[in-house]
Amino acid sequence: MSSDTLWSWQSWALLSAVFAALTAIFAKIGVSDIDSDLATFIRTIVVLISLTAILFAAGKFTAAGPISSKTWIFLVLSGLGTGASWLCYFRALKLGPAALVAPIDKLSVVLVALFAFTFLGERPSLNGWIGIALIAAGAVLIVFKA
Repeated sequence: MSSDTLWSWQSWALLSAVFAALTAIFAKIGVSDIDSDLATFIRTIVVLISLTAILFAAGKFTAAGPISSKTWIFLVLSGLGTGASWLCYFRALKLGPAALVAPIDKLSVVLVALFAFTFLGERPSLNGWIGIALIAAGAVLIVFKA
């Protein structure tokens, strides 16, 4: 049984949120004495080494199979987006409090919903849209409260 079938997507998403929260706290402490771009570089190297070790240990490099041009293009674009996001996030953490930076960064949730609606044809339920609106409202309140 693969790890993808052991847990639901909701469990993985919750773990992602926990690790993202820890990342913000660790990054805020780690970026305090160095340039934010250098901090992003160090973080990226750690992620690269860690993920490489995990893929080797799981034997996933050999099981990859052929990768299409479309897949390469969109993974490269996603990687560039991740890099840009991390650079901006670390700069924001360097300049502002983590308790304010992280919620504003989570406006990405709102943007993902809007982009998924527009480009992928995904249709959130009414409750989904209400939740998305509440996330946006929360971020706006944080910006104007600070």
